[in-house]
Amino acid sequence: MATSDGLKSVDYGVEKIFEEAQDFLPLLGTDYVEFYVGNAKQAAHFYKTAFGFQSCAYKGLETGCTEYASYVLKQDKIRLVLTTPLNSKSPINEHLVTHGDGVKFVALWVDDATSAWTETTSRGAKSFMEPTVEKDEHGEVIRAGIYTYGETIHMFVERKNYNGEFLPGYQKWESDYNPTSVGLKFIDHMVGNVGWGEMNTWVKWYEDVMGFVNFLSFDDKQIHTEYSALMSKVMSNGNGRIKFPINEPAKGKKRSQIEEYLYFYEGPGVQHIAVATDDILTTVSKLRARGVEFLSTPPDDYYRAVPQRLADHNHELAEDIEKLKALGIMIDADEEGYLLQIFTKPLEDRPTLFFEIIQRMGARGFGAGNFKALFESIEREQAKRGTL
Repeated sequence: MATSDGLKSVDYGVEKIFEEAQDFLPLLGTDYVEFYVGNAKQAAHFYKTAFGFQSCAYKGLETGCTEYASYVLKQDKIRLVLTTPLNSKSPINEHLVTHGDGVKFVALWVDDATSAWTETTSRGAKSFMEPTVEKDEHGEVIRAGIYTYGETIHMFVERKNYNGEFLPGYQKWESDYNPTSVGLKFIDHMVGNVGWGEMNTWVKWYEDVMGFVNFLSFDDKQIHTEYSALMSKVMSNGNGRIKFPINEPAKGKKRSQIEEYLYFYEGPGVQHIAVATDDILTTVSKLRARGVEFLSTPPDDYYRAVPQRLADHNHELAEDIEKLKALGIMIDADEEGYLLQIFTKPLEDRPTLFFEIIQRMGARGFGAGNFKALFESIEREQAKRGTL
């Protein structure tokens, strides 16, 4: 079917996703996201200071690990793990040299990690780690992993028999410095960028290997500006808790944001992490005050058109549009409701990974009505970098 925005989709309703998604891989949620970074201690300080994450757990020399150090940060249901190598021989260095700081593991919380690994590898997934039992005085965790696009790994985490802080081998990270939360609640979705002609390959992989369904599809006729374009398909598991949009570049007059990412990341990878909030005005105000930089605000014409765009879907904005405009927050609507969203600038010197802050007021979409304004804002940043 097509939405009122002209977008192709399987169906907006979760009921249809349940009907079409396969049930051999029940996923309970996102367990953690692990980054490989050049200096985990400093990166942890950044995410605490700028994004309001709290100290959770630590693994490193003090815990007997001589190969790497990992700092675990937490905010509500979001867990970030920041890992850095402790010597030049570590294979983590190869990832850092090629990609820079970026997401290595997208860990999925499951009830049975062994079954998840068996089901996915039997359907064609390449194994990263066979089911492994990890134990300490707090119980046991079973983890197993498979490769997805690029060098990204999906790790299955079974922790029903564990009551420790994070994972065996980690100790509680006590810190006197814990800035207050900015109101981030959970990971709404995570977006992967893949190379030319690879999107449908990975869509089929998620369908065949993990039982996902194609929730929404956008082509270059819908996602384009005067200069660039891309294509995207949103994959979702059966309960809708895990959503992975997959982007690939499309032909345009100049280099698209996806091409820029692939060039500087040197391959496919996680482009951005969308984190949900219940109060985007407060969250973004706090993030800006802490030094987080966002893409430039859309022009006045964009905000003047918002009331009519919402009225077309029979919705009325509860927030003050002038406050949203002052912060650069964008608004979009679908049949189910509306959403508010804003995107940070890249968080590293390489223009690769960034964050999205999103508040859903019933909408299940991904801001299709904002694509043009968003991409024009991204292109203004690309022009500054000389990469457009």
